[in-house]
Amino acid sequence: MIAGCATRRGRGSLLLRLGKTALGANAWLIFAFLYIPILVLIVFSFNDSRSVAHWTGFSMDWYLRLFSNEPLLRAARNSLVIAGVSTLAATAMGTLTALGMDRYPFRLRSSFDAILYLPIVIPEIVMGISLLLFFNLAFFPLLQALLHFRMTLGVPTITVGHIAFNIPFVYVIVRARLVGFDRTLEQAAQDLGANEWRTFWRITFPLLLPGILGGALMAFTLSLDDFLVTAFTAGTASPTMPLYIYSLVRRGVTPEINALSTVLLAASMGLVVISLVLQRRR
Repeated sequence: MIAGCATRRGRGSLLLRLGKTALGANAWLIFAFLYIPILVLIVFSFNDSRSVAHWTGFSMDWYLRLFSNEPLLRAARNSLVIAGVSTLAATAMGTLTALGMDRYPFRLRSSFDAILYLPIVIPEIVMGISLLLFFNLAFFPLLQALLHFRMTLGVPTITVGHIAFNIPFVYVIVRARLVGFDRTLEQAAQDLGANEWRTFWRITFPLLLPGILGGALMAFTLSLDDFLVTAFTAGTASPTMPLYIYSLVRRGVTPEINALSTVLLAASMGLVVISLVLQRRR
């Protein structure tokens, strides 16, 4: 009897160790699948040759060419301006929408909440086509009829499109932050004499700031690397970095593309680090 119990415990311990080993191996395989291609891309951005398959030596030439490429710098400037403006607008509107939906009940609130999730779940190509039709068939004709001003697709239309699909992402993140919000802190501040505006800036805003920063970071990243919506709303005179990279890839992959991807990766990681530092200081 005792021997049988010991045998079962031994088998259970062996199965537990095998399960832990399998889970660990699965985690390492997933990390390898995700990050080894990125490491290869970074390494070959310093390749001395044009080839992206054979290493011939270390060189910084592709980075020098990258930062002296005028079309690329123009596309990068467009992307940064669009991402900055759309992030500020989407963060402000998404945060205010989340506060309104959480604090003020009204009729059809559930329906409005479902509508806010639509840009997240619908295919991006559908949103791109709908924005293109809106600008060409409704907004531009109305603008010309009322103000006699002819407008075409470009940086302003890209910015409006990015604001439209970024607002729901900011809304979802800030709304999640509001779920565990302690309203008694606001009530205590008002009991001590603070008005609603002072209570918002001294109590509500600091507590919501991690969610707001997370939403802003998400909006900036989505805007910076968006391709489909940008392709439908850009026209022909306003290339952004994703559109420029796609035009380079069509002519063949070179280490210059690897260098550009490495710079974008470093910038994204820098934004994450800045966000974490700001949240810890708060």
